[in-house]
Amino acid sequence: MKNRTQNTTKKLSILIPAYNEEKTIVQLLEKVAKASPKGLRKEVIVINDCSRDSTEELVLDYRARNPENLSVYFRQPKNLGKGAAIRKGLEFVTGDYVIVQDADLEYDPEDYDILFRTLELENLKVIYGSRFLNPRNKHSYQRYYFGGQLVTMVANVLFRQRLTDEPTCYKFFDAAFLKSIPLKCTGFEFCPEVTAKVAKRGIRIREVAINYYPRLMEEGKKIKWTDGIEAIWTLLKYRFTD
Repeated sequence: MKNRTQNTTKKLSILIPAYNEEKTIVQLLEKVAKASPKGLRKEVIVINDCSRDSTEELVLDYRARNPENLSVYFRQPKNLGKGAAIRKGLEFVTGDYVIVQDADLEYDPEDYDILFRTLELENLKVIYGSRFLNPRNKHSYQRYYFGGQLVTMVANVLFRQRLTDEPTCYKFFDAAFLKSIPLKCTGFEFCPEVTAKVAKRGIRIREVAINYYPRLMEEGKKIKWTDGIEAIWTLLKYRFTD
């Protein structure tokens, strides 16, 4: 009976794109290892986007000490961007579900559980974790807060959604469904592209509240105001093209 239970347990593939994350990568991997979403095994896939710091050395050392906690490590031949790292990571996915996990500590892997339970309970193909549905969450900069709200509003208007947090990192997918979406992103435009293409399949995207611990620019936050402009352009582009 025990072996049968293990064989029928579903698997979550966790994609971690990492670029110059030496300050947080090991702690993040430890948090992912400790997360225990009920009914899921974990497959951890780290895609190093050609980091120039000690990210690679730290990840390889962690894998040597904890081989059971890191399934795949791949280093991009050059710095190509977050979206390119995600697309590369999808090539290694063998799980039933997939989620992208930023390599910093802004998002809490303990939230995998609520995302998975809701997705399973409601028989969904995708669910987003919303930072704005949790009133306890704080935000580091007003420009990020209002920029995120603007991108969300544009997504809602263009694709008839009712999202509160389109740019959230925590987008939890049925793996086969995500792999069926032809992604072209290279940078941070993964989020608006996948939102647009999910919505164009007639799906109303469900959200649940998650925890959020924003970091500052001096702590390594990389997203810029120009990424918000690109996000809006991406939403507009995929509203009218495939």
